[in-house]
Amino acid sequence: MTDSKDINIFLIVDDSITARMIIKRCIEIAGFRDRAFIEARNGEEAWQILQHVRADMIITDLNMPELDGRMLLERIKTTPAFSSIPVIVVTSTSNPAQEAELIGLGALAVLGKPVSPAGMYRTLAALNRNGRGCKK
Repeated sequence: MTDSKDINIFLIVDDSITARMIIKRCIEIAGFRDRAFIEARNGEEAWQILQHVRADMIITDLNMPELDGRMLLERIKTTPAFSSIPVIVVTSTSNPAQEAELIGLGALAVLGKPVSPAGMYRTLAALNRNGRGCKK
């Protein structure tokens, strides 16, 4: 189980540069200021980055071109070298069945857009409690 104090490298995956900037800022406001941030524009780019850099936490958008967040999550969680990396999925749609499916696939949490610093803080703090998935 990962502890939020052990998160030093965040991989932020979203096809929107603005969304990536907002997510990064929320993480910083949540208390993770002196961390490394790597950005990817889609799941395929994130997957390629993971072949060279070990991220401690992945925050991915659900709907992206080339490789969406669900497929990225599935790849990560079925690859032994990456399966222990916590993944947060962010989405602009509210679909309880889809959220349950993502948690079932191994997502730590599903956060609605726009992401808030408070929501990010609660989600990262949950790592210290139990490391289990949750809907925010």
